[in-house]
Amino acid sequence: MDIKVLITEQEIASRTRELAEQIQKDYNNEEIVIVCILKGATFFAVELAKRIESDTIIDFMKVSSYEGTESTGKINFTLDISEDITDKNVLIVEDIVDTGRTLAYVKKYLESKNPKNVKICTMLNKKERRVIDLNPEYVAFDIPDKFVIGYGLDYDEKFRNLPYVGYLE
Repeated sequence: MDIKVLITEQEIASRTRELAEQIQKDYNNEEIVIVCILKGATFFAVELAKRIESDTIIDFMKVSSYEGTESTGKINFTLDISEDITDKNVLIVEDIVDTGRTLAYVKKYLESKNPKNVKICTMLNKKERRVIDLNPEYVAFDIPDKFVIGYGLDYDEKFRNLPYVGYLE
């Protein structure tokens, strides 16, 4: 398999630091509940959380709409958060925003739990694939419409451990 590097490990580290600083500033040092969307966002969420200096709580959700390389359009919700987010700042951390369907669903669901606010931070953003009006507040990288792997993103559970984001040629 021929994997081409799209975003290097160094570029990810640098941009993650920048985003953490911006998030810290925007939340004015208030506590943040980071909701990591499993499994793909794990690497990014951990690196981001390590760089945010204010108090953070990390929780997890597992929601998927992919089979292989294609979005099915059907949302599978298999793990809910365990934290009470009432009146709290919630930051959803996602690996990639593609059509926007899954994240719109997750955001609406979390808003129903009466948080102070819900914002979205994504490592990768594929604007050209969007079918729902959804604009994440924090975007590390806008990318072209390629199927990407690495740094948490997989192809049938493989390649998550690559230290960079690549694509299959």
